[in-house]
Amino acid sequence: MSQKPKPSHGLAACPGCAEPLDSGDRFCGACGYDLSALPAAEAEPDRPTVAIVTPVTWPDAPPRDPGSLSTMTQHPGDLPGTDSGGRDLPTIEVRTDGPAPAPAAPASATASGTGTGGDFELAAPDPRTAVRTDPPAAPAQAPAAAAPATAPAAALCVACRAGRVDTDGYCENCGHAQPRERDHMEREAGPAAAVSDRGLRHHRNEDAFAVSATTLPDGSPALLAIVCDGVSSATRPDDASAAAAAAADASLLAALPRGTHPQQAMHEAIVAAAEAVNSLAEEPGQDGSEHDPHRHRNAPACTIVGSIVADGLLVVGWVGDSRAYWVPDDRGTQSVRLTEDDSWAAQMVAAGLMNEAEAYADERAHAITGWLGADSYELEPHTASFKPDHSGVVVVCTDGLWNYAEGPEDMARVVPADAAERPLHGAQVLVGHALDGGGHDNITVALVPFTVTPHGAGSA
Repeated sequence: MSQKPKPSHGLAACPGCAEPLDSGDRFCGACGYDLSALPAAEAEPDRPTVAIVTPVTWPDAPPRDPGSLSTMTQHPGDLPGTDSGGRDLPTIEVRTDGPAPAPAAPASATASGTGTGGDFELAAPDPRTAVRTDPPAAPAQAPAAAAPATAPAAALCVACRAGRVDTDGYCENCGHAQPRERDHMEREAGPAAAVSDRGLRHHRNEDAFAVSATTLPDGSPALLAIVCDGVSSATRPDDASAAAAAAADASLLAALPRGTHPQQAMHEAIVAAAEAVNSLAEEPGQDGSEHDPHRHRNAPACTIVGSIVADGLLVVGWVGDSRAYWVPDDRGTQSVRLTEDDSWAAQMVAAGLMNEAEAYADERAHAITGWLGADSYELEPHTASFKPDHSGVVVVCTDGLWNYAEGPEDMARVVPADAAERPLHGAQVLVGHALDGGGHDNITVALVPFTVTPHGAGSA
């Protein structure tokens, strides 16, 4: 802080007219007040600096490597210190290979304390690590006459793992935004499982899925998997994929127990999914047109692919470029892609205008020619039935995965060998493969094991 010098007469302003004064003034320049007639200002008492009796000796600086501009790292525990009473401060070992042990909590510590202690670790949030942690259980108490309702427990921050997440989705401790519910999702249904992840480049997850297990009229099991990919250029793609997956799943769960043939049930499920997506375009005030009526908005849209494993039959159905693959347990047996894309590249190959390598090298390769949505062309659900004679696993996925394992042989190489026994783990591995490859798109994969039973079509 800067300070101005005081005048010799001890006044900053004239006592008669309040005109500012300089240190050498004998008279006020405004009113002529005689400043020499004023009594001399009393000198302030001297306040000398108090000497510290106990000498303070600082430790020598850490050695410096030759040619380096900085010294070695010095940790807090390397410096001695005392408290205000002259007693040595307690030291805590500082570790660089992991979290330091937490100091013992005082006896009066309450259950609401964080109690994390040690080094503060702050990593970038990973959607795969998002967990909801309940607070520690309170000690048992005598039952009250009427316990008041309590608010739901707040989530623990995935970044600092110490702060609680506020209702706005940010950590109260470190301020990190928390992963949204759809950023990373995992589900199991019987022996089937699915995993979906936002990926590394998109700001939200526009994929959706459903996995379910039901029974046929004879009591035999049926496994279902539906995967949908929202069209990013359309309005509300995340809502479209969610609506389609839910509608298709509900349709299958209603049709199969009634005895509907699985292939017919799949066809009806895709139609139901299309109707659910079409209804989104009819909802008033949902497309933002009330704010900008002249702005063109595409209707909500998505792709869909599904699989049914029931009674020794494998059924797939699709619209768009999401895919299904057959990967046998015996990797010496051929893997197969079970679907054909509704895309520009597939049309060029089918028409004989390009070979597959040329078509998929074109920048228009992934432009889809079929989708679910109010502005789509005439709906043409594709369905197919297969009867494998050996066991394996059905991979149902969006292009966020198959872009990193496009061919059937490529997919077979990245599917874990025990995927049929551990489908959730297998789906996690496949999502990790896409993330390691760059994670340019949302990634969703469902794995449905197919086991050949003794009364199947052939031997394993």
